[in-house]
Amino acid sequence: KFSDHEERLSGSDREEDEDDVEAALKKEVGQIRASTEQKLRRFQSVESGANNVVFIRTQGIEPENLVHHILKDMHTTKKKKTRVILRMLPISGTCKAFMEDMKKYTETFFEPWFKAPNKGTFQIVYKARNNSHMSREEVIKELAGIVGSLNPENKVDLNNPQYTVVVEIIKTVCCLSVVRDYVLFRKYNLQEVVKSNKEDAQQKSSLTEEQNSEVVKAETEEKSSKEVKEENK
Repeated sequence: KFSDHEERLSGSDREEDEDDVEAALKKEVGQIRASTEQKLRRFQSVESGANNVVFIRTQGIEPENLVHHILKDMHTTKKKKTRVILRMLPISGTCKAFMEDMKKYTETFFEPWFKAPNKGTFQIVYKARNNSHMSREEVIKELAGIVGSLNPENKVDLNNPQYTVVVEIIKTVCCLSVVRDYVLFRKYNLQEVVKSNKEDAQQKSSLTEEQNSEVVKAETEEKSSKEVKEENK
């Protein structure tokens, strides 16, 4: 059919048709190449569905190791390398944000860290955005039970755990990760981790003084109120 159509074309029409085909082929090749390059990109921004949250997809990179390396460097050098990023959390796995889906998924997801003979102390931190159907207490209780079932020697430690299970709920998606040095790296806060121990101590001291000042002020106001009442009597 193509050959019949080609025979009916004049010389100029045939050249225009060939040009159109060539242009279409070039366009298609360009689209395929762009799509391939996009898939192979090491870092790619993905819509998170929540305000003030940026999700970066990685290619061929373990997010836990990358984020831990960045925070370790900042903690050691105390050099502030960003003004706008508050926290940086790795996400190693995702599932639907429904209790049954989370329980089924985490039974396998937690194995590299908590299944016997592996063990460790742990805590679970939970945050939900644009989601109201999940219960924080229920999620923590169920996930802690799963960690305990993988190895009874896994123990909860809220002060200085070896591992922190990060649970981030965004709409109907549950994002999960298991991170190290969560307390040491100030809850993976890039603004706090660069502060020196001296600055941190001064900040705590200032906060304590402010709290004491408010207490003294409240007591003074209470005394003044009593004095006014006695005068009225």
